[in-house]
Amino acid sequence: MSSSYAEEVSLEENHWYRIVHELLEKADIEINGSRPWDIHINHPGFFKRVLQEGSLGLGESYMDGWWECDRLDIFFHQVLKHKLDQQLPHHFKDTLRIAAARLTNLQSKKRAWIVGKEHYDLGNDLFSLMLDPYMQYSCGYWKEATTLATAQEAKLDMICRKLALEPGMSLLDIGCGWGGLAEFAARHYGVKVHGVTISAEQQKLAQQRCSGLDVTILLQDYRDLNEQFDRIVSVGMFEHVGPKNYATYFDVVDRNLKPDGIFLLHTIGAIKTDMSVDPWIDKYIFPNGCLPSVRHVADASEPHFILEDWHNFGADYDKTLMAWHERFLQAWPELADKYGERFKRMFSYYLNACAGAFRARDIQLWQIVFSRGVEGGLRVAR
Repeated sequence: MSSSYAEEVSLEENHWYRIVHELLEKADIEINGSRPWDIHINHPGFFKRVLQEGSLGLGESYMDGWWECDRLDIFFHQVLKHKLDQQLPHHFKDTLRIAAARLTNLQSKKRAWIVGKEHYDLGNDLFSLMLDPYMQYSCGYWKEATTLATAQEAKLDMICRKLALEPGMSLLDIGCGWGGLAEFAARHYGVKVHGVTISAEQQKLAQQRCSGLDVTILLQDYRDLNEQFDRIVSVGMFEHVGPKNYATYFDVVDRNLKPDGIFLLHTIGAIKTDMSVDPWIDKYIFPNGCLPSVRHVADASEPHFILEDWHNFGADYDKTLMAWHERFLQAWPELADKYGERFKRMFSYYLNACAGAFRARDIQLWQIVFSRGVEGGLRVAR
């Protein structure tokens, strides 16, 4: 169906169209407009689907080709900057109309419990083509960097400097991924690294990467750790712990950190304390993930540590995500046969939606440094 389907359906008489049009107008987004962030509709069911299903409907309808947008990142920046996700329609009757539609939807479809085909165990091929040489699937530091590779190296080096690593120290890396930080710290700072992951695929690659270095990569749940380390680091893992386990997480860090140790936590953060997760992200990208808030971190860490430093460079995640998207599109010809067009739309939507959210400062990226009280204080690197 063409984007000019208005000839077939009188949009002005369509309540669902009118409600969406009025909401988008507040964010300076036009339906079938000419600017890169305007949306083009390919299916007349789009409007009701989005109002009925919210975030899940918006994402899935994009995956299904029901709408297009040349610059999804700008679209989401506009939507979140103007807080459309928190707004109700102008007319009370419209609010009731949406509420009734959603009630019907909940009773009939039970969508939330259906796990989509898109929940792939994504292959190393995708990440090795999209990410930097250190395989960092977390925010780079763009203070002086001009490329993804230099931004990720700058991030790794800043972590090592914040931890005040010295040769011979022991470093525990909780959720070590593909071993990029373990390799960097061992090679450039002369430390002995103990990395833990729950992914056998990641363990294998990390062990290969760190071959010849004083690095041990174990397939282990972090909660089973019971050793003593000079320093502990955790990058991009806390988002998957969940509020019910925050206290346990800090108990484990406390148990494994030497009395004069330093702990660095690198995590995406929410601006409000909220247990809810975005339904589309939960279904297709990170099942059961939850973004911690300042209050979450403070409450969980207070019994254990002194908070030495809290660094927010969330705006740099916008650049990181757009760099990933560029590399993803460049690599797509190599990935297309394996993953298919719907996956391409899903992954592009994810990267651009997140970039727009960081650009709107709707979500944050924190590096938080904890100690038990370093005498004379810490001069934390930037």
